[in-house]
Amino acid sequence: MITTGQINYNDGSTVCRAFIAYNLHSSSPVPAVMVAHDWGGRGDDACKKAKELALLGYVGFAIDMYGNAKTATEKAEKRALMAPLVNDRQKLVNRIRAAFEALLQLPQVDKKNIAAIGYCFGGLCVLDLARSGVEVNGVVSFHGVLTPLPEDLCRPIQSKVLVLHGYDDPLVKPEQVEQFALEMTARQIDWQVHLYGLTAHSFTNPLANDNEMGLHYNAQADRRSWQTMQAFLREVFTQ
Repeated sequence: MITTGQINYNDGSTVCRAFIAYNLHSSSPVPAVMVAHDWGGRGDDACKKAKELALLGYVGFAIDMYGNAKTATEKAEKRALMAPLVNDRQKLVNRIRAAFEALLQLPQVDKKNIAAIGYCFGGLCVLDLARSGVEVNGVVSFHGVLTPLPEDLCRPIQSKVLVLHGYDDPLVKPEQVEQFALEMTARQIDWQVHLYGLTAHSFTNPLANDNEMGLHYNAQADRRSWQTMQAFLREVFTQ
């Protein structure tokens, strides 16, 4: 039986509201997967992913990067919510680390087996969690932003890294993926990049259909990427 609820935690004076899903009848703590939302905020999509992860046997924990579970539907509103974190990466790192620390306090969670997945803006968030040196088993970026973290904020990466990306993504082009690969290689970690051909940005979102920004759903890439993520989680949680 999957049960759901809300967990409040703080980043300084900001109250964040995470969504949690887990099997109520688990007899012992189980691995947990943080879900970092896209630029629209911690809405239904992130919560749905948390529930799907719970069905796989994990604690699904959809985190709140904006505070008070703020969401937006218009592009201008989404940019306004995202910009303070994208423009201040220390603030972004602090915010996602607060979510990680909150997760560690939960009795349902096996504290030695934690991963994080993120979508678009959330992909940047989970990569920065790893880049900042937090000890998570693995992080997964779905069509995420790959911009490097400023070097003064970087620490040795403790986790495995998986990037799932559309080759035709106009927001993060192949040359940026190549730069990311060089970055990860220089850090000498276990990393993977899977590129999906004829696939644009937001390929996991069935509602994505924006020619101007290049946001388009791709059912095949959505299915393949979710399967790849599952295999990755099985690997990182059996160390």
